Amino acid sequence: MSTFWQMRQNCYPCPMDPNLAAASLVPTLPLQIAERIGVSIVEEKFAPGERLKEVELALAFGVSRATVREALRLLEKRGLVSILPQRGARVTELSKKELEDLFEMRAALLGLASGRVAGRLDPGGARELKAGLRALEGARDDAAAYARASTAMVATICRLSGNEQLSGYVAELALRFARYARLGLASPARREQSLATWRKLERAIFAHDAPLAEAIHRDLALTNLAAGLAEIERRERGKAR
Repeated sequence: MSTFWQMRQNCYPCPMDPNLAAASLVPTLPLQIAERIGVSIVEEKFAPGERLKEVELALAFGVSRATVREALRLLEKRGLVSILPQRGARVTELSKKELEDLFEMRAALLGLASGRVAGRLDPGGARELKAGLRALEGARDDAAAYARASTAMVATICRLSGNEQLSGYVAELALRFARYARLGLASPARREQSLATWRKLERAIFAHDAPLAEAIHRDLALTNLAAGLAEIERRERGKAR
């Protein structure tokens, strides 16, 4: 059985849930398909540089090629896919420059978000943050699960910040952020380091110390940047050998 079809069985719903294909949801299908393909790219079920075949994807999802084509265009706008005339769609390669650019922005945005949360935290928000930290602690032995829990925690902090523009911008870049964040969380030691920083961040937020919360979250993002760069360089050395 090909790798693609194994992935189809392990990752994709097949056939498409009938509720998903209801007439009222048809306009949103390309976005939903794009999200699912995007997650597969983030988790490297589709490798950097791999070709994405419209026919096989359409069969896997039980949708038309036109729907898949639109989903791939959405992913191209998000920087996860490149589409070339006569050559089709491919997963974009990992880039140290893109990683640096994205995580410099991430550090600024998430630092701002955490600082705002510290200044306005209510009991409901505190419960959400505690639950998010428990999810991180429970996922520490699984790199993919930990990366997902980290992404969820970021989304929670952005929402609790009350800044809708910031939340929307981070959400738009979420898959690109997640793709590189996952690189920096590959080892158990890095996840323990990350978890320790999340704990410090939560304490600062609960203490309503906005400047400290902002500084800690900026440091968390920049540490992930350094770890991601190291992982890309490790892979490059492996290819060179």
